[in-house]
Amino acid sequence: MAPRGSGDSGQAFPVYVAVIAGLLFLGFAYFLVGQAALTRNSAQTAADAAALAAAEDAREQLRERWTEVILDPGQWDEFLQGEASTEFSACRRAAEFAVRNEAKLTGDGCMPLATGGHGFRVTVITTGRESHPATASAEAVLEPRCTFDPPEPPPDPPETTPPSPDEGGEDPDGGVPVVGLVCGGEPWVIDPDSPRLPDAVDLFRVRLSD
Repeated sequence: MAPRGSGDSGQAFPVYVAVIAGLLFLGFAYFLVGQAALTRNSAQTAADAAALAAAEDAREQLRERWTEVILDPGQWDEFLQGEASTEFSACRRAAEFAVRNEAKLTGDGCMPLATGGHGFRVTVITTGRESHPATASAEAVLEPRCTFDPPEPPPDPPETTPPSPDEGGEDPDGGVPVVGLVCGGEPWVIDPDSPRLPDAVDLFRVRLSD
């Protein structure tokens, strides 16, 4: 005669096995989902960093090139609009930051924005040890923080007899400060004897596009 309860124990054992197997399966599924989410987050972080790096590089370029024509306000408009940077340098910077975040440029890589302002769209793919790499894209834009209202030209001076070469004379336009540039609500006067611009972060704001 079989001991009491042995039949119940034999019937319960397969149930225990099924329950344990189900729990293991759920645990493995949650692990895969969590790993995929982590990979996607890593890809997005890399894309954001690369896009911001491209826009910040373009911002530094704009300030540097603007400084070259600082005493010629007639050439300022393209800088005020953020349109005088070099795409190659900015996208090379984006590629560097993608690598720093275990990713690389993919697809269209790094492209200037066609619409929505001056900036860059960057697409990356992760290069870590995960079996299923993730891709992500981000856009960063440059927003001018300055405006420029050229002053009214001075009235024509009355006609006078020009000085002879022996008498010398001064250029009437020489040494005149450049006014009309306003950055962040603050006027900025450019001294022609020591011309300088505000810092790049004061000239342009860089942000991720919504």
